[in-house]
Amino acid sequence: MKKFNFRKVLDGLTASSPVGSSGGGSGSGAGGGSVHPGGTAGAAGTPREEIQETLTSDYFQICKTVRHGFPYLPTALAFDPVQKILAIGTRTGAIRILGRPGVDCYCQHESGAAVLQLQFLINEGALVSACADDALHLWNLRQKRPAVLHSLKFNRERITYCHLPFQSKWLYVGTERGNTHIVNIESFILSGYVIMWNKAIELSTKTHPGPVVHLSDSPRDEGKLLIGYENGTIVFWDLRSKRADLRAYYDEAIHSVAWHHEGKQFMCSHSDGSLTLWNLKSPNRPFQTTIPHGKVQRDGKKPESCKPILKVEYKTCKNSEPFVIFSGGLSYDKPCRRPSLTIMHGKAITVLEMDHPIVDFLTLCETPYPNEFQEPYAVVVLLEKDLIVVDLTQSNFPIFENPYPIDIHESPVTCTEYFADCPPDLIPVLYSVGAKHKKQGYSNKEWPISGGAWNLGAQTYPEIIITGHADGSVKFWDASAITLQMLYKLKTSKVFEKQKVGEGKATAEIVEEDPFAVQMMYWCPESRIFCVAGVSAYVIVYKFSKHEVNTEIASLEVRLQCEVEDIITPEPETNPPFPDASSQLPSLKSLSGSTNTVACEGTMKDSIPCLSVKARPVRMPPGYQADLVIQLVWVDGEPPQQITSLAVNSAYGLVAFGNCNGLAVVDFMQKTVLLSMGTLDLYGSSDPYQRQPRSPRKSRQFAAGLTELSDSPVSLELERCKSPTSGKDHVNGHCTSPTSQSCSSGKRLSSADVSRANRRGPGRPPFRKAQSAACMEISLPVTTEENRENSFSRSRSSSVSSIDRDSKEAITALYFMESFARKNDSAVSSCLWVGTGLGMVIILSLNLPASDDLRQSEPVMVSPSGTVLTLKGAVLTFACLDCMGTLTHRPYEVWRDPHSADDGDKTRKRKLVMHSPSSSQDMGDHQFAVICSEKQAKVFSLPSQTCLYVHNITETSFLLRADVVTLCNSVCLACFCANGHIMTLSLPSLRPLLDINYLPVTDMRIARTFCFTNEGQALYLSSPTEIQRLTYSQEMCDNLQDMLGDLFTPVETPEAQNRGFLKGLFGGSGQAFDREELFGEATAGKASRSLAQHIPGSGGIEGVRGAAGGVIGDLTRARIALDERGQKLGELDERTASMMASAEAFSKHAHEVMLKYKDKKWYQF
Repeated sequence: MKKFNFRKVLDGLTASSPVGSSGGGSGSGAGGGSVHPGGTAGAAGTPREEIQETLTSDYFQICKTVRHGFPYLPTALAFDPVQKILAIGTRTGAIRILGRPGVDCYCQHESGAAVLQLQFLINEGALVSACADDALHLWNLRQKRPAVLHSLKFNRERITYCHLPFQSKWLYVGTERGNTHIVNIESFILSGYVIMWNKAIELSTKTHPGPVVHLSDSPRDEGKLLIGYENGTIVFWDLRSKRADLRAYYDEAIHSVAWHHEGKQFMCSHSDGSLTLWNLKSPNRPFQTTIPHGKVQRDGKKPESCKPILKVEYKTCKNSEPFVIFSGGLSYDKPCRRPSLTIMHGKAITVLEMDHPIVDFLTLCETPYPNEFQEPYAVVVLLEKDLIVVDLTQSNFPIFENPYPIDIHESPVTCTEYFADCPPDLIPVLYSVGAKHKKQGYSNKEWPISGGAWNLGAQTYPEIIITGHADGSVKFWDASAITLQMLYKLKTSKVFEKQKVGEGKATAEIVEEDPFAVQMMYWCPESRIFCVAGVSAYVIVYKFSKHEVNTEIASLEVRLQCEVEDIITPEPETNPPFPDASSQLPSLKSLSGSTNTVACEGTMKDSIPCLSVKARPVRMPPGYQADLVIQLVWVDGEPPQQITSLAVNSAYGLVAFGNCNGLAVVDFMQKTVLLSMGTLDLYGSSDPYQRQPRSPRKSRQFAAGLTELSDSPVSLELERCKSPTSGKDHVNGHCTSPTSQSCSSGKRLSSADVSRANRRGPGRPPFRKAQSAACMEISLPVTTEENRENSFSRSRSSSVSSIDRDSKEAITALYFMESFARKNDSAVSSCLWVGTGLGMVIILSLNLPASDDLRQSEPVMVSPSGTVLTLKGAVLTFACLDCMGTLTHRPYEVWRDPHSADDGDKTRKRKLVMHSPSSSQDMGDHQFAVICSEKQAKVFSLPSQTCLYVHNITETSFLLRADVVTLCNSVCLACFCANGHIMTLSLPSLRPLLDINYLPVTDMRIARTFCFTNEGQALYLSSPTEIQRLTYSQEMCDNLQDMLGDLFTPVETPEAQNRGFLKGLFGGSGQAFDREELFGEATAGKASRSLAQHIPGSGGIEGVRGAAGGVIGDLTRARIALDERGQKLGELDERTASMMASAEAFSKHAHEVMLKYKDKKWYQF
């Protein structure tokens, strides 16, 4: 039973509707229903009936679309030389399959076990993966979203190595016990044929040979299998006779083995950095042993051992010396040398140093047949954080230019923004200025991983993703049609002087590392104004120009200080959004420690910015050029607080930003500060809380950092940092992670310890290094999923933070728009809407000069309007709808090049667009203001300021992101909750349209990078190196299949070289090798059921259909074709034998005739 109180409805404090419990701390996605006060009359009630909302729940569905970036924590690599597609496995159980640009597929093992090895069924549209949980999986690649067709889980043995011969359906599987099993790829059932380790080694051997580290069939004879054991034993096993043909022993551990294509020699790499070359005719010892990077001893002794050679490949060429390529093997006496790949070609040795450790590499060859000259043309090198392809056809071994967006993490990502359906001219313009900075020296050959097929699909609107990074760089990406291509890179750090290391001077920096990290971004695509807020409390305004300029950078300094009493005294009969909980928790301030940025003894910093802007003229290339740098300064020894909200408007020529101290408004056209005011002063007499100023001296004892505590008991999560500085993790201007403190001893602090540690002296910076979104898992060093969930799902409105204790009301949302500032206004005017961390909304009036001519000279007046609205929880976003319910676009100035050659007349008028084209010039007599906080959404009618609709979004959690977006020519409110729910609400009535528990927030990276945009699109950083895009639009989910690339395309398998009839067919063997006859159930019997368990795949209908007409069907057809071929060869063989018998009979008959008439004379005939 709902109870309504008119005043409480307007305050957004309605009694909540019954909430569906979801157990534990996860909370509910939607708390209360939409509320319309029955007593509202007149104009406030009429719009509700006029506006026809077109969006229904049928328009919404959530699904992941595509993943961009470098696979996180890669472990395995495979390549299909006919289809020309590449597969990368990861430690998290993911597989990324790459082809030509646009062909990029992500799939995930349900178990999440690390991928040990990948094997393509070459030109069959299938892939076998071996995982760390000792399971084999067969993936069908003949569908746009690959699915598992079969799985085989080993129960008693651990998989260490797999080998699938070309055009074979029998997979060899080596295990940790040293045994080799054989799996039928078609049925995914174990064969009864097993090569036991004790049968493979000599009976006289007393020790176990170790795990199987290599398996390969001989290029010369498919009936012979080479087995390499870890301890240095090599066995050449005859599959037909089930015995070892030869055994070889070496006293160093084996890491890999590679064949010469003729099948007479093979090469091994060892743990001492040596390469051994073995001949099958003399297996007693290697006929060649080399340590490529070992120092040659003077006295003729064996060269010094080196680091292990982890992998070697031995590839032959018809017209030149063979290539020997290996990773590792460097000398121990150079510990600082980077990981390297060595290419030996004849007598030339080339060492390619890498930026990251090598995970795996593969040599790409012209032929898939192992018994032909390999003719290598490239090497794919998989590094821990990069993918490199080396061109082997040129003597200097250049690398190919990588077309994939795998450098997203070049510097850790700290924030993201996503713009769909932006102006179409932006992408070519950004590409044209970005293309001038491309690197030179790449190979002139085409990218060799060129498989698959991709087309644009039906989606045609342009999309741009912007990523901010820890080094101060900003990257613009073309994200149209579910692809990603880098357009332009902006380095914001170039406006500042570099801090010289070792000067010994005291600096004013407030972060030890990454002082230029990008914290927030604001972009106006129509005017091309771009604004960046950095972690060192600065804002840079950029303007776009196609012309290079050489000019000085204008800069301003702003003081923001807030001094209030600790105790918040609410008005009578008012429920504050943050109840006092001082009885539950001790007072905690932000933690700090000594850093290298503390001022000298006896000095106090005041009016000093954190960084130094370059004073000399700076060359600015075409693109985004710094127009103004605004820096917050130290105040009485207190460092400036990080910026929590940012907005810019090109039509007004204003930029506004706020932090936990207050708000600043700057005129970037006149380069003047219009407003620098504490949050409390913005209220004037309208402050709903009676807060009194306190002494400035007292304020220095409190930290101004935005930290937040977990619910009692106090928990301080230890953090691995270089220095013990305080934890700050801002999401929309607020901390959502537990307070972190790093200690060299690694012990957990008690609350008493914390209280003592918090009393820092003046000048101690309250910040740790700039945390990147890519590294945010460090901020949540929790071990269990339950702890992770609890750290997010509690209600922040009932927690105690330093904001609450210090009464510092952070500015959390800013929005410039044309609206009714006061109740009695008859027309719209320029306004700045300000949202705070306590759920307050303050409207500031902007008095702009009447004409464009006076804009550069007349001052802009900013004043509080006296209007204050309230919500529960910190304000996240604003939007404005016209009287017809259409989204009103923010006013903007049409872009013009500030440095164009034809702009000689500086008085040329600015072209302003004050209203969106979709709505009429007359805004009507009223409009709707949409405001969303962490807890609830409200729609107000203006100018009456009546709350028409309120929706309590969540009671037990809080929103991390909320955006008003357009979809299907309508508008809705999209929300992402800390408990993992993604929700959409209709506008203006706030009806729930979608509520799905979709994405658990397991670390801060997701929270900091999640963002919605128009047309049902969203994204977040799924790992430190990858961007995951998703859609909440039913239409896009329906069309997704058409937009994705095809991994498999019909390609003819190249013909084998004609090397003689029988030799070409059977690799030089005297007889054909029938694996089916040898490994089949009829001959080998059944394997033990307890050894491995067959699990049918969950590929769905499409997977079954793909399997029926795809991999297995094709394998069956291939087998039938081979049988027919074998039958024809058998018939030919029979005819040949018949002819030979006939010839022999003829020869015998002729011989008899010759003997009969040998002694007769001519006259006796």
